[in-house]
Amino acid sequence: MTLPRQRRARRQRAFRIVTFVVLGAFFLIPLVSMVDFSTRGTAGSGRTGEAWGALLHDPELTAAIITSLELAALTVIGMVLLLVPTMVWVRLRVQWAARMVEFLCLLPLTIPALVIVVGIAPVYAWVTYFLGGSALTLTFAYVVLVLPYAFRSLDAGLSAIDLTTLSEAARSLGAGWFTVIARVVVPNIVSALLSAAFISVALVLGEFTFASLLHYDNLQVVIAFFGKSNAKVSVSASLAALIFGFVLLLLLSLLGRGRKGRRTTAIEPLAVTTPAGKEVKG
Repeated sequence: MTLPRQRRARRQRAFRIVTFVVLGAFFLIPLVSMVDFSTRGTAGSGRTGEAWGALLHDPELTAAIITSLELAALTVIGMVLLLVPTMVWVRLRVQWAARMVEFLCLLPLTIPALVIVVGIAPVYAWVTYFLGGSALTLTFAYVVLVLPYAFRSLDAGLSAIDLTTLSEAARSLGAGWFTVIARVVVPNIVSALLSAAFISVALVLGEFTFASLLHYDNLQVVIAFFGKSNAKVSVSASLAALIFGFVLLLLLSLLGRGRKGRRTTAIEPLAVTTPAGKEVKG
């Protein structure tokens, strides 16, 4: 019996190694090729960092990067302000509307982005009239775009806590609804909020259709423009966006792990002394 188990264990180990190598090559080879292409100089001049330097020195690209980061931050803020109070209120007061709210939040997932843009283009004519032609007005469209993904993440976070008991306890102590949401609910769903924020940032940084068809310049639109005139700068900007997304995912993982560690160390076993003088922990 021991020999077949060892063979099975070796086969599983070999399968995991082969799978890891294949998937690693699948993801790393294109990235290495992008680095090679973006740092390649002219014939016989070796490597150069001009394309990467242009990310900081080209005013148009720098403005697009700043705009995309501002859009990502505003989208996360708008998503949180819209979804968290709505989902908490629905769960506590109008549970009959839960299915309707879920349907409305998931609806953008079933409609192509091109159709959504065509539908909201007349609305954006009025948005431009009242708020000006800044690219930051794309925040309204991006909040709609990230609703399906953020909703699922926040729904999982709210389902993991006893929302009714927490809110009733806070209300019985005199807390208002703003305090209940900001100081009771939000600290208990930080991991879900971080997940929703990461998904929203990743979508905004990679979004092209909305900005292009509504005639705004964000990072992806400018990258596509540079792809027609300076391919090396376009590839370096694309790789920089991928690296930023990876770093963001890593920070999210570290924050979630640190929160779990603090929660584990904060819970200490209760010590009880029996009549015989023995101390029992449980």
